[in-house]
Amino acid sequence: MFSFIARSLIQKVITLFFVAVISFLIIHLAPGDPSQVDPLNPKFTPEMVERFRSQFHLDEPLHVQFALFYKDLFTGKTVSWKDNRPVLDKIWERFLNSLPLFIVGTLLTWTLSFPVGVASAIRRGGLYDRTATFLSYLLISIPGFFFAYVMIIFVVTRFHVPVIGMETFGLNASSWLHAAMDRVWHLLLPSILGATGGIAVLSRYVRSQMLEVEGQDYVRTAKAKGLPEDQVHYRHALRNALLPFVTMFGLVLPGLIGGSVIIESIFSWPGMGRMAYEAILARDYPVILTVNFLSAVLVLVGTFISDLLYLVVDPRIRL
Repeated sequence: MFSFIARSLIQKVITLFFVAVISFLIIHLAPGDPSQVDPLNPKFTPEMVERFRSQFHLDEPLHVQFALFYKDLFTGKTVSWKDNRPVLDKIWERFLNSLPLFIVGTLLTWTLSFPVGVASAIRRGGLYDRTATFLSYLLISIPGFFFAYVMIIFVVTRFHVPVIGMETFGLNASSWLHAAMDRVWHLLLPSILGATGGIAVLSRYVRSQMLEVEGQDYVRTAKAKGLPEDQVHYRHALRNALLPFVTMFGLVLPGLIGGSVIIESIFSWPGMGRMAYEAILARDYPVILTVNFLSAVLVLVGTFISDLLYLVVDPRIRL
């Protein structure tokens, strides 16, 4: 167990280093010079450009820039080129905004996908299965931005309540409970929209995996022995069908950083995805590189957690 953890950590540190190097090189392969952040600004004189290049080490060779950037990042000195704010502070602020969306959306996706998928597999070919399949393909086919606007129009015209932003503009909450309920209401619609596509896709995976396991010899033997149907489906079949989803669950963590650019933009939600998109448009390289680095860390942490969860799901696996 200890040797596995040690080997895994060493491999992931090496992988993280190569990800950092490659992402840094790709960013600097973009057309144009990084110092030309606002070349159309008449106040951006050549002297200011040189001072900018010197301040952010852009006059150094690439390998020196790489070392200085990550040195500043790990010491908390990296600042945004756009507003000169510390990058980690900006990311932490947006992270706290994206965290509720991520938690609620993930809980809805994973708690609803499995009942829908398992029930479809057990009732294969029945009315429930056909209805769930139709709705799943419908949700997969509808573009997210179109579905979001439809829901916004429906909620606003039907219930006459605001849904844009994290809180109602100009609201003077009489109590903390009133303010909390307003925040929950604004969180509800984008979380549901963020989960619909995941529920549709994941429930299809659950159904196909359950059907594959249900056709195995040991499941037919358990049925032939007269075991209760619930025990066969949920104790024998479902547990073995969970293995692929352990890996998928580990890859959910990067959603903390990536967020949903479309949903956050439509609902004016100041989250991580929207910040990353705005940083790309503004060529704010420190923010882009930091977000990319943190995403890579979360991917590696998620895969490590998945490896450990395999022990819980399948005791035959030994590390």
